[in-house]
Amino acid sequence: MIEVDAEGVVAFTQALVRIPSTNDPMRGRDERPAAELVEAKMREWGWRPEVSEAAPGRPNVVAVVEGGGGDGPTLMFEGHTDVVTEGDLSTWTVDPFGGEIRDGRLWGRGSADMKSGLAATLYATRALQLAGSFPGRIKVCALADEEGLMLGAHHFVSQGLTADVDGAIVAEPEAGEICAVAKGALRLRVDLTGKMAHGAMPQHGRNPIPAAGALLAGLGTLQDELQARHPAHEHLGEVYVTPTVLRAGSEEQVNVIPAVASVFVDVRTIPGVEHKVVAGRVAALAAQEGISSEVSILVDRPPVDVPTSDPVVAALAAAHRSVTGEEPVYGGVPGSTDGTVLTHWGGIPSVVYGPGGKWIAHQADEFVEVAEIVRCTRVFAEAARRFLNGDY
Repeated sequence: MIEVDAEGVVAFTQALVRIPSTNDPMRGRDERPAAELVEAKMREWGWRPEVSEAAPGRPNVVAVVEGGGGDGPTLMFEGHTDVVTEGDLSTWTVDPFGGEIRDGRLWGRGSADMKSGLAATLYATRALQLAGSFPGRIKVCALADEEGLMLGAHHFVSQGLTADVDGAIVAEPEAGEICAVAKGALRLRVDLTGKMAHGAMPQHGRNPIPAAGALLAGLGTLQDELQARHPAHEHLGEVYVTPTVLRAGSEEQVNVIPAVASVFVDVRTIPGVEHKVVAGRVAALAAQEGISSEVSILVDRPPVDVPTSDPVVAALAAAHRSVTGEEPVYGGVPGSTDGTVLTHWGGIPSVVYGPGGKWIAHQADEFVEVAEIVRCTRVFAEAARRFLNGDY
């Protein structure tokens, strides 16, 4: 087994957690301090990271580690430096940015999602480098804005940095599951425009609110149809069509029929569901007599479906088996990750696997088991060795 720096990866995770790298300009927060810590660690090891801003104050950090063992494939390790807000501090029993270790757990915002995974990718790559030469290379990437619009991953792809990558391991928390499939996300805004009028004289206006009600009923029917046409996926479950935001009128003027009503819809898809078809169906439901409608696509992230036989998945599964002594468990990502962008827009087969519980992310008292950080670091190092040597 490749020897890893167990104390180092845990301490580096603590250092990352202690940086409140939320995207919160009002409080002067962004990913830059976390990215700078990653860059410094890379330079300490003699790597030559490239830093580029996906948006102001939101840098990507990318280092290419050559194996020195001749030509071979390129493996990408990916993690993100941003975290979601800590929220209401009264719901926490620990300091969200304290990085405290207690009861065998490392506590704090981002401990699972996903600073432990990011740390594991760095230390795994360093361990393989110190173990001797290997064919090909590893591209170690700490990207910005995964929790938002995935600007970092899109910027990475737009720079052409996926062109030479043969497979990517995304270190999101999955509780030891190997997730080669991920749900798609399609987020829509539907604007329904009628004509403003006095509430006492509705005959002079065109009220978009009943049209919004009809649309809501239609969305429920659409979900039923999609679920009937696309049975629940083994790892991802059902297709969901969920209205999440309604806007119309003003409580200060309840005697006014509004001109516009807006409905926001969050659609979660599984392989086989075409987003263009779903968006078209929603547009058809929104088209109602006397009301004009417009459907805007806010987010379009198709589902990921990488075969378990793909080299990057097979190498990870073999590494998991070798390091843990257990058969790998396959699962699915209930949301979307940077892997969605890397696969669909970058053309890279991606698989998601990392330390931390699948459901602990974004919650108060977030934590990761310390032993799991070290175990995943060992799995990552072995997965890289196997992938680059074709031993899977």
